[in-house]
Amino acid sequence: MPDIEIHTTGRAGRITLTRPKSLNALSYDMCMAIDTAMRNWREDESVDLIILDAVGDKAFCAGGDIAELYDTGCKGDFAYGQTFWRDEYRLNALIFEYPKPVVSFLQGFTMGGGVGIGCHGSHRIVCETSQIALPECSIGLVPDVGGSLMLALAPGRLGEYLGTTGHRMGPADAIYAGFADHFIPIEEWPGLIELLEASGSTDLLVEHSQTPPTGKLEKVQAEIDVLFNGEGLNDILNALRFSETPFSDAAQKLMGRNSPLSVACTIEMIHRLKALDLSIRKALEMEYRFTARAMEHGDFLEGIRAQIIDKDRSPNWRHHGKPVPAVDISAMLRPLGSVALTFEED
Repeated sequence: MPDIEIHTTGRAGRITLTRPKSLNALSYDMCMAIDTAMRNWREDESVDLIILDAVGDKAFCAGGDIAELYDTGCKGDFAYGQTFWRDEYRLNALIFEYPKPVVSFLQGFTMGGGVGIGCHGSHRIVCETSQIALPECSIGLVPDVGGSLMLALAPGRLGEYLGTTGHRMGPADAIYAGFADHFIPIEEWPGLIELLEASGSTDLLVEHSQTPPTGKLEKVQAEIDVLFNGEGLNDILNALRFSETPFSDAAQKLMGRNSPLSVACTIEMIHRLKALDLSIRKALEMEYRFTARAMEHGDFLEGIRAQIIDKDRSPNWRHHGKPVPAVDISAMLRPLGSVALTFEED
């Protein structure tokens, strides 16, 4: 298919995203092509590892292709989005649980759906241009594609900060937060990929790994742990307001652009995962509770309208300027019963 190249070279299964003009945004068909290839290679003894990369300098993958989601949702068809998210989440779990090494090369933007395919593998490579983020709250979703688990596993309260603000991480911060493993300058990637294909071994990644430019998050970790330690959104907002530091002011500005319902549910999801079950399947199942309802009962369609369609950057959020009631959070995250996300075993 024109948007993705899938083949084997040497000992490697190769998956390359080829939509640079669209920042390699993931379509449903692309997700399904990746899913099929990885299931086939899982049992193929001639394939020792999987390599995920992308064409273009600007992005590995800046997210999911949301045009079809918006068009169908505006017509009252919520089934297409539910199918998209369900099958995408199953792919995310497949990558996370894959029995063979999965090496991803994450240049430029890796956001949303790009995190789901690029940051769950065993060896995640970043370079000097890498920017990784989960900005879903800005469009009325929550950090999904397994992102809620990564946020729950981040040091201290860093996950609450990253999930509610959509902060973009450079290479050092991505490694610190647990979204990446190795910093390797991008000029070395073509030769490195050839070595991986020929050898089928990931041992050489450590040999090529370098120290990235200094990051920012570790320096503000203590402040994040204090400000984002609240039980819910209102607690965190109060802490930020009373802090009156440059960091707290910047955090409030970032959060102020986002859907209050999405932010409140993000905090709740992270807290539930930390308290109950730090597993990829539990994270994805809980994310799907939200996304399956996001068009009809959340802010998703309004968020897309404001950010992508009309581009007025003035979304009319359901809870704009007022607290998010606990009952509304519970309604978005309650179990889905017979239509809950399941993981089919082949």
